Amino acid sequence: MSLNKEQIKYLAVLSRMDIKEDEIQDVVEKLSSIVEFVDQLQAVTTDGTEPMAHPLAQGQRLRIDEITEYNERDKIQLNAKNINKGMYLVPKVID
Repeated sequence: MSLNKEQIKYLAVLSRMDIKEDEIQDVVEKLSSIVEFVDQLQAVTTDGTEPMAHPLAQGQRLRIDEITEYNERDKIQLNAKNINKGMYLVPKVID
């Protein structure tokens, strides 16, 4: 499928693009080649082909799920002035 100037002008209006008259022919050629490539891709039969999430059949390497830092809240809150049930108490700033 090849595009023409009128279609490019219409697409430019829809996409709110300002394509100058001297650029239209270049855009026609480039978009037409893209559309023709998509047509080639659609012509390939993919029956029986299983979809894949990644082109390489590799598993994702994950780190071991282990605790590296421990809860030291009580130790850290020794420096705070006002604490209630593990929460910092701050002065009211908004009425």
